[in-house]
Amino acid sequence: MILILFLSACKDFLDEVQDNRATIDSNEKIGQLIASAYADAQYAEFAESMSDNADDKGPGASTERDVNRTAYLWEDFTANDNAETTTNYWEESYYAITHANHGLEAIKERGESPELDQFKGEALIARAYAHFMLANFFCMRYDPGTENTELGIPYAMEPEKNAVVKYERSSLKETYDRIEADIEEPKFHFTTKSANAFATRFYLYKGEWEKVIDHANRVLQENPGSLLKNFASQAYQSLSYSQRTIGYSSASEESNLLITWTYSVYGRNFASNRYALSDSIRNALFVDQNTNPFRKDWAYDNFGGTDFVLNFPKYEEYFRVTNIVSGIGFPYASLVHFTMEEVLLNRAEAYVMLGEFNNALSDLTAFLRVKTEGAASDRLSVQDMTSTYQNARNEYFPFYELTDQQAAFVKGIAEFRRREFYHEGLRWLDIKRFNIVVEHRIVGGDTAMMPKISEGELENSTNVTDDMKLTLMADDRRRAIQIPESAKAFGITPNKR
Repeated sequence: MILILFLSACKDFLDEVQDNRATIDSNEKIGQLIASAYADAQYAEFAESMSDNADDKGPGASTERDVNRTAYLWEDFTANDNAETTTNYWEESYYAITHANHGLEAIKERGESPELDQFKGEALIARAYAHFMLANFFCMRYDPGTENTELGIPYAMEPEKNAVVKYERSSLKETYDRIEADIEEPKFHFTTKSANAFATRFYLYKGEWEKVIDHANRVLQENPGSLLKNFASQAYQSLSYSQRTIGYSSASEESNLLITWTYSVYGRNFASNRYALSDSIRNALFVDQNTNPFRKDWAYDNFGGTDFVLNFPKYEEYFRVTNIVSGIGFPYASLVHFTMEEVLLNRAEAYVMLGEFNNALSDLTAFLRVKTEGAASDRLSVQDMTSTYQNARNEYFPFYELTDQQAAFVKGIAEFRRREFYHEGLRWLDIKRFNIVVEHRIVGGDTAMMPKISEGELENSTNVTDDMKLTLMADDRRRAIQIPESAKAFGITPNKR
């Protein structure tokens, strides 16, 4: 009798839903679920450290972080002890994809409605964006000539319901085809500016220029310069460091199209990291007037004073306190995913590739006027670009052909993008798609670095007191970040080395 009563009670207990948060039974809950379909992770630290934006400040730098050093040396990541690791970015991206897939399943079960159609469009775009960023970090660059032989990433299109799910890597072509399908499916809901901004980046990387321009036109208006952050304005120049930091990622800033807050300490370390913005790079990129086609001063003010903490005010930290008495909690850093500036530069690059140089000059003039001091009435010319960015065909190697004039413009646009998004990691994506050779300096006398450097990578070194130079050549397999150990443990094929 006791056993029967016990089993009956167990059955009644198991028949009840113990956590109503797991039941997605309303449009509101679906919306909340899809709002979580964005990775709670930063890519800026490892991406920025791999690029030519980073330099070695020397052993005296105040912050030595494993992720910063590993990325700078282009080594495979093994540690997963902080939020900025590639493993964390991989895992958080797939968590975001899972949220999108569960949302799509719930939408399918509830049936069609205008509100759910809007949520469906957002879920598809969020899923596409997460896969796109993973592919650009963990795969080799997109190239129609190699897309069938290069590995892509596992494309998750169904919500996970089992503890162990085996995924396989398809070709890079299949990965890009699925991303494009997710972008194109919600056409009639594809009205948000951030979604169109993502589309301009995707089609730019694929080399489909007309689609770049089409999606950019849905975001930009007749006077695009009015939508940009005007760093040259007196109003901006009068702001304090703190005000500039807050304003950069503010939702009220019209140029910002998509902002998230991710668990991260990058806001504390981006200025003081050993491998980051140095005085020599600052002088070359932001001080030398010859790098500006108008031959005037750039309006990108840097702060910090010394080589060890040079930076541009961008990262605001929000610390969510979980225990007031102990003063503990979780740090979050802002992440601006898309801006009007990127959309404008993407459109200008597409115009260049179509030979529409007058249209490109119009966009670039609008951009430079608000990023250059005293240039509000200046107008850019073809000669300005070709004389400033010479011999670009010897440095930029996309999968398509460039004329000398196109190469000059493409390099110039990439350099504008480099300055605009400094500290944010986007430079690494341009380095990959243009196959740019990167050199990293190792300050002499740092013997602790010696075991990490293979003999074949050292150049111009006679003893440990000399500066050493590491070179990442075009098509180097290390341009594809190694698949995390946790993913390889589930049978996912690692990248070649």
